[in-house]
Amino acid sequence: MPEDLHRRDFLKKSATAAALTAASASRVMGANDRVNIGWIGVGSRGYFCMEQMYKGNKEHVQVKAVCDTYTGNLAKGKDRVQTLGGNTPDAYNDYRKILDDKSIDTVFIMTPEHLHHPMFMAAIAAGKNIYVEKPLAHTIEQGFEMVHAWEKSGKVVQVGTQNRSSSLYKKAKEMVQAGMIGDCHFTRAFWYRNSPNNKPAWRYDIPPDANPSNTDWDKFLGPAPKRAFNLQRYYQWRLYWDYSGGISTDLLVHQTDITNFVLGKTTPSSCVASGGRYRWLQDDDRDVPDTFGAVYEYPDNFEINYSCYFGNDHYGYGEQFMGNNGTIEVISRKDLYFYPEPHGDPAVKDRPEVHLNGPKDFGEQDGIVPHIKNFIESVRGNEKPIAPPPVGQQAAISGHLATLSFKNGKKVLWDDKANTYHFS
Repeated sequence: MPEDLHRRDFLKKSATAAALTAASASRVMGANDRVNIGWIGVGSRGYFCMEQMYKGNKEHVQVKAVCDTYTGNLAKGKDRVQTLGGNTPDAYNDYRKILDDKSIDTVFIMTPEHLHHPMFMAAIAAGKNIYVEKPLAHTIEQGFEMVHAWEKSGKVVQVGTQNRSSSLYKKAKEMVQAGMIGDCHFTRAFWYRNSPNNKPAWRYDIPPDANPSNTDWDKFLGPAPKRAFNLQRYYQWRLYWDYSGGISTDLLVHQTDITNFVLGKTTPSSCVASGGRYRWLQDDDRDVPDTFGAVYEYPDNFEINYSCYFGNDHYGYGEQFMGNNGTIEVISRKDLYFYPEPHGDPAVKDRPEVHLNGPKDFGEQDGIVPHIKNFIESVRGNEKPIAPPPVGQQAAISGHLATLSFKNGKKVLWDDKANTYHFS
């Protein structure tokens, strides 16, 4: 790829494009105007995020249309808008009809991962502002195409790595910048879950009425390999490589991204990953692992050690930013702990421990409400997105490198100047 996409230019372009975007938005939309939204994808995640959007922005938004390829989701989404928004939206099973509506200035793309790229590119071409769920794209190459398109568009785009908007993680970043943990060369990140033996992870319930007449299989497939109609692949898409990166892009991406945010990192220089399908093996056709580990090396003497297991949730999920003078630990997006390091600098080793709770101290369950609010206010011209496409791409690169390493059984090296990878 061209040299001008290396990291320094990448970040410089990000800042310039974000400033132009904010100026453009403020010219188009007055501070009291509503953002007119088309909502693409109202399955479980889309339905939840729509509710969170109304919690923080009800007076500033109007969902004018919803889209889904399963009629049951479409009906639920329409009803949710009527209940929370007080208006009756148009309902489509083809997202392009939303893009054709000139009265809609903003879209939310809440679809399976493999559909992000075609929907994003079409939405940018149609002149829409975009909130797109993480990961930004299904491949590294797609992600760069999306960043390029955004840079030229002048539109407001937010990627759904919502931890960046969490008050707990913002506080963690402040503490690091204040020198509370000293030099930090290592982060341990983990995400542990458990499910009953008869209810495997990501085997979401399939609606009892689901059939080819009310589930548009061809629109779901989009650019994915053509296959015969399959209810499991449609409703449990996270389990298949054709549509998902599994743990790498659903969970790990959040944690490499927030490490980047808290510690001021961008992309690693290498990754080696391992794991496999260790549970629920009988009569199970899934592709993605339920047990996964990855080690990332960064060019400035820093490492992330990541682990994920779907067979025990005793330790939950979180990140431990381990500095020479102390540790900051964020657990389950709800609790932040600071522990001084007894062998650290004598001037700081006697600092008191700290415990902050998101709901109690900040009125937040996690970062999704302020993250969407930041996007809406950016469209209105009052803020700048905290997770624009270049930031979302950096997070996605980490996830994709782990997938590439796992699939190929090799250590993968990232060339930050050429924006490409190769195997060691």
